[in-house]
Amino acid sequence: MPAQASPKFRRRKAERPGEIVEAALAVFAEKGFAAARLDEIAARAGVSKGALYLYFATKEDLFRAVVEQAIAPNVQMVRAMIAAHPGPIRDLLRLVPERIAAIAAALPVGGVIKMVIGEAGNFPELARVWHDRLVAHALGGLSEAIAAAQARGEVKSGDPRTYALQLIAPVLIGVIWDETFAPVGAEPFDVVQIARQHVEAMLSGMLVEEARG
Repeated sequence: MPAQASPKFRRRKAERPGEIVEAALAVFAEKGFAAARLDEIAARAGVSKGALYLYFATKEDLFRAVVEQAIAPNVQMVRAMIAAHPGPIRDLLRLVPERIAAIAAALPVGGVIKMVIGEAGNFPELARVWHDRLVAHALGGLSEAIAAAQARGEVKSGDPRTYALQLIAPVLIGVIWDETFAPVGAEPFDVVQIARQHVEAMLSGMLVEEARG
């Protein structure tokens, strides 16, 4: 009678897809998509290249898994927070950009953002996945909350989607700065502080007087 796999071995096998995704996130952030090699990702994950192919058929599949498993859950939590927020809008607007900045600071997403921007021309699927699973959710949820606040009379007239982009964009610029220029000697930015300072400046311009608080 063949020996059964030990519980430790079974747990190790079950953990492999997550370990591969974690390794892929690091390699994509460091090397970019075109230069990322599946054998390097496999080595970092502690598996053979053949074992990697058991879970992910292509590098594109692996990138989608990185977005879905390593990053999207954080964005989904932000969207849920937006949907559950009872108001007023000023409190939510102070929370959301800072939460996005904290995610960017905690995960190596700066290199992946730079990769998507730089390689989208040759690999449009990267931009499509990033937009559909991340950007559209964060921007859409914030736009809906701003539109609802406009209907309540808290926010001045203007395109809600543009307001949402204005709130988030400086954080993304800070992330890209730190990823691109800090490694060559430029002083880095604290992206969480960027979020806090920028939101206060935005609130004074977009809220009606009674809603500023």
